[in-house]
Amino acid sequence: MSQLYNSMEPNVMDDEMVQKAVEKQLPEDIGKLAKREGINFKDVTELRLSFRSILQIDNLWQFENLTKLQLDNNIIEKIEALESLVHLVWLDLSFNNIEVIEGLATLVKLQDLSLYNNRISKLEHMDTLRELQIFSIGKNNLTALEDVIYLRRFKNLRTLNLTGNPLCNDEQYPLFVVAHLPALVYLDFKLVTDATREVAVLKYQDLTEPLEREEAWALAQLEEKQAKQKELEYHKAAFVEYLNGPFLFDSMYAEDTEAAKLAYLPGTKYLDSGVTYRKEFVSVCENLFNYGLKEYEKREAEVSDFHECLHEAVTANQQEGRKIILDFEDRNKRTLDEIHYASSYDTAESKRAKYKEDILQLSEALMTLEMGIADQLEVRVEHIPVRPPTPGLGGPFSLTIFCTMTQCRDLENHHHEKLLEISITALEKSAKNELDEDLPADVRMLLVDKTTIVNAATASHGIRLLKITKRESDILSNTYRWQASVTEEAFQTEMDRNRDRVREIVQYIDSLQEELENVEILE
Repeated sequence: MSQLYNSMEPNVMDDEMVQKAVEKQLPEDIGKLAKREGINFKDVTELRLSFRSILQIDNLWQFENLTKLQLDNNIIEKIEALESLVHLVWLDLSFNNIEVIEGLATLVKLQDLSLYNNRISKLEHMDTLRELQIFSIGKNNLTALEDVIYLRRFKNLRTLNLTGNPLCNDEQYPLFVVAHLPALVYLDFKLVTDATREVAVLKYQDLTEPLEREEAWALAQLEEKQAKQKELEYHKAAFVEYLNGPFLFDSMYAEDTEAAKLAYLPGTKYLDSGVTYRKEFVSVCENLFNYGLKEYEKREAEVSDFHECLHEAVTANQQEGRKIILDFEDRNKRTLDEIHYASSYDTAESKRAKYKEDILQLSEALMTLEMGIADQLEVRVEHIPVRPPTPGLGGPFSLTIFCTMTQCRDLENHHHEKLLEISITALEKSAKNELDEDLPADVRMLLVDKTTIVNAATASHGIRLLKITKRESDILSNTYRWQASVTEEAFQTEMDRNRDRVREIVQYIDSLQEELENVEILE
């Protein structure tokens, strides 16, 4: 049962307790070694801390690869400090004083969870535990059968223990649970029979069918949202997100208060460029969008071909290196024995010197081969075929962006000229009291003089031009950033490969030299 303060002294879950627990669960010989040399908690996958009178969970952040954790039979009041245990599969918190299910959000791999014999009154805060298969929450304070519906989200749940909760006293309890959790195999340590399942489904179908429809709708909504997000990520990768529609055009007016006022002026609704302006602007954006997607596919194919060529070059180099080593080993496979069994010391030393020279030549051959491929790959990386060119080169993609945005600016400039004409005409009519429309007060304030109305139209125009320029700048910045990242990644990969290969050659040569030095000469 859960333990109270007055029955034992609470313990702090400190580093010392954790250290001793790890040492204790290791085999005796390994435990002694670990005690002397220390333990890397990142290597620990299972941890038992049962019956320790622990009041508060703490000091587990280093166990980032833990898969199994036992904290049963303590006096823990709150589920906390488990955020870093993202690989946890099995968690036992039974026989504690926990009142609320919480602190489990990051444990997305959890399959087996025991909260048996606590003080929990509600099933909640477990939404991320999609892998949950076994759940024990018997002997708690669950009172409402309807709370079981929360568990429907766990599609992998096969074993459930609720025994000992007040809700189990309801005579309909087992049928209700089985009906609402159709994938359940074991309930309260008993196999759910087909007969029980049939009766349950029939009895509660009026309740479960609406739930199934609601869940199907929610799933469809989620899949649609995920599909849209995936599509958006694809568009972002092509640097043309939100260009497949009126998004840019609408954003130009979203924060333009002057444009909203100017729209009241007589004649703006009949402005020839009104509908046409929007239509042509959107068409220009969509052309860039479609072009960008095609360029993205070409770009991805080119980069893929580039990496494939690099791989082929490295593979050919590795094969040549292996051939050199095999030739060396074939020539010298009996040399060590010849040194060992040489007829005289001078003969042995002569053969040893010759072998040293062969080893040196081997080292030079392998290093020369490696330096050759390193230089070759460096040249290839410097000329990586990324379609967005470096600034100033005027390649096809950046040139198309510039031309497209110039078209957008031209459309905006033409619209602005027309709007200025209408504004001046409205000002002149206002001065003669010839305006038929009853305009809002803030719009009439624009018609006090030419400077005011022109400034309002120009400010509105400036806002829209800034939006176009910013979108152009964003696209170009993203292309250059992508180019830099691809090149940098290729350089770093090659540097790592070269460093590892040089280390490998050095270690191999050292092993040959050490083997030679250890040969004893028989006299």
